[in-house]
Amino acid sequence: MFSPDQENHPSKAPVKYGELIVLGYNGSLPNGDRGRRKSRFALFKRPKANGVKPSTVHIACTPQAAKAISNKDQHSISYTLSRAQTVVVEYTHDSNTDMFQIGRSTESPIDFVVTDTVPGSQSNSETQSVQSTISRFACRIICERNPPFTARIYAAGFDSSKNIFLGEKAAKWKTSDGQMDGLTTNGVLVMHPRYGFTEDSKPGVWREISVCGNVFSLRETRSAQQRGKMVENETNQLQDGSLIDLCGATLLWRTAEGLSRTPTVKHLEALRQEINAARPQCPVGFNTLAFPSMKRKEVVDEKQPWVYLTCGHVHGYHNWGNKEERDGKDRECPMCRSVGPYVPLWLGCEAGFYVDAGPPTHAFSPCGHVCSEKTTAYWSQIPLPHGTHTFHAACPFCAHQLAGEQGYIRLIFQGPLD
Repeated sequence: MFSPDQENHPSKAPVKYGELIVLGYNGSLPNGDRGRRKSRFALFKRPKANGVKPSTVHIACTPQAAKAISNKDQHSISYTLSRAQTVVVEYTHDSNTDMFQIGRSTESPIDFVVTDTVPGSQSNSETQSVQSTISRFACRIICERNPPFTARIYAAGFDSSKNIFLGEKAAKWKTSDGQMDGLTTNGVLVMHPRYGFTEDSKPGVWREISVCGNVFSLRETRSAQQRGKMVENETNQLQDGSLIDLCGATLLWRTAEGLSRTPTVKHLEALRQEINAARPQCPVGFNTLAFPSMKRKEVVDEKQPWVYLTCGHVHGYHNWGNKEERDGKDRECPMCRSVGPYVPLWLGCEAGFYVDAGPPTHAFSPCGHVCSEKTTAYWSQIPLPHGTHTFHAACPFCAHQLAGEQGYIRLIFQGPLD
């Protein structure tokens, strides 16, 4: 029997708002995706709306304010101004929106658990020792339940008692309309690309998002007390390709529509087979090279292509050409005698990072992740936040800081000689 709902909408797929993909993981976490801890997280329309919106403001210390904080069924944000004064903003249910929360905490209000990204780390053992800078309740995304399903981002998330506390040290202020607003300790930064997430994309400007979703220029350092200037003509609305930085991990937002235009893993697999079918050869050993299957991402295969990063000549692995005086790290290319790092090539398997469906002709330097030319060109221009006050371009597949003039190189394959 159909339920009455199914009768009207047979086999209706749930509405997908979009997906968040963590930079630095090439398709899955090192120890595998588990539960709410994974490399990408899809936001679907909830069976029942769970969004909230601000309602009553209490200037404490009044009994009502104390009650709002202690009421476990009432969402509220507390702004501690001094020992004697706290402003509490109550939030009420909003039947038009769905809320998704992101942070380091594994408590139940967090939908997507994010831990610090260690560049190029292949196992979680390396990540556990790092003192995390990601907030336990880092941010929340509110999606409209009706088309066009607009998604907006706000700093801070509600804890298990449905509270957000901004302590005395947090930057906070009263807005012109008498409301309160504030920033979290290390902040939530957002960058919207210009011209969408396409082969024409250009990096936008990094901004900070406040607890109420207002947009500010960056502080001097991540946790400075002084907020930046308010940017009136920009909003907290996420677009396809928006980057969200949580100080320790950066997430890429892809809309459902944007993902429908992105190459699929199947398409990437077809490109891999096409390259292998052309039987590229090592110009020195004449052995045929082949990119290993997407499943075997970390084990260097004997047929694996290697590249000289200064010139882009692709070879099979060989032992000669070491430059002793340079710690053995640099090698001399037998084709053109240029000297530089020599690394294995890996296909970029996370399709969500591709800005087009072009063939895998270029590799990021120094990590050797291979993808389309437009994709390497786009990511090499993006300054990603690093630590508390620096920015640098990085490979989206492994988070390694890019090196060399451009940060990527065109691959020169030698075809079979027969």
